Amino acid sequence: MKKNSIILSILMLSVITLTSCGGDAQGQQQAQGPKPFPVTKAVKKTLTGYDSYPASIEGVVNSEVRPKVSGYITEVLVDAGQKVKKGTVLFTLETESLTQDAAAAKANVNAAQVEVDKLKPLVEKEIISAVQLETAKAKLAQAKASYNSVTANIGYATIRSSVEGYVGSINYRTGALVSPTTVLTTVSQTDNVYAFFSMNEKQYLNFLTEAEGKDIEDKIKNFPEVKLRLANNTIYAEDGTIETVSGQINRQTGAVSFRAQFPNPNRLLSDGNSGRVLIPETYENAIVVPESSSFERQGRVYVYGVQGDSLAVNQPIEVQARVDNFIVVKSGIKEGEPFVAQGVGQLRTNTPIKPQPMPFDSVAKPIETVFK
Repeated sequence: MKKNSIILSILMLSVITLTSCGGDAQGQQQAQGPKPFPVTKAVKKTLTGYDSYPASIEGVVNSEVRPKVSGYITEVLVDAGQKVKKGTVLFTLETESLTQDAAAAKANVNAAQVEVDKLKPLVEKEIISAVQLETAKAKLAQAKASYNSVTANIGYATIRSSVEGYVGSINYRTGALVSPTTVLTTVSQTDNVYAFFSMNEKQYLNFLTEAEGKDIEDKIKNFPEVKLRLANNTIYAEDGTIETVSGQINRQTGAVSFRAQFPNPNRLLSDGNSGRVLIPETYENAIVVPESSSFERQGRVYVYGVQGDSLAVNQPIEVQARVDNFIVVKSGIKEGEPFVAQGVGQLRTNTPIKPQPMPFDSVAKPIETVFK
């Protein structure tokens, strides 16, 4: 019994001690008062953001080189990347069999010519009818056509560039058997390049709504220049212009095709490159708050508004866009309304604070543009 009394006394003493310590901590916290937090006011700014679309790059002129006749390649006279003029010889094919065919066709022409020459005086003397002569002349014409076809094929064995430009990959080398379906290489004009990209139906309708002009042609003409982000994530130095829009929605993909043209003076871009076209969108006099002043909860975005000059209250906002390190606010906060600028991770709604007023620009400095 005495042992139990001792244990009970120890437990009661422990409870009293803990209660006393907790009370001291709570008292210290109350004595400290609300913590200071930087507070600023929502402002209006004009910002430019960019919408990004995957793009494929092609030369303005992109000519596939194919042989017109079948044969074995005997010479490759150019290399990949080489600049060529229109008419430059690129490849030659073996012509031995064609030469033999030409000799046989030439012999047929000679034989047909001899027959015509033999019949002419006989017709003049009315020994034979003119019909026989006309038949012989027809055979001569047929023989000449056959010969011309063979000689043309011999000419086709010398493969020339049909345009001025730069040679692409050489797909076949000496000794390869090729045919009219074979793409030997591609010659591209890349002083300017095309960037082909697509928008889905919703994006396309937004494009039409926001662009100025009475019809598609006017809207394209008035649309601002676009940028190109390359595969290495750098921004191409030259700006481009949107030139054409298909205006039809692809039934399989639900997309509308666009074409933009970019200058390529340094030949940094080549046929087959990929990238992303960046289309600007400007938000004029829009309410903005810093990204760092916001937080998300259950799919919604909030800031901590300041109620009664001393109480932080979570305040939902509707995001229109995110540009640089700013949120463009569609609704939820008005110009001039105060909100907690920094340290929102330390707060809960209805937390007493000690506001520390700060200029908007001192807590929300622009950063390098991030293309989305």
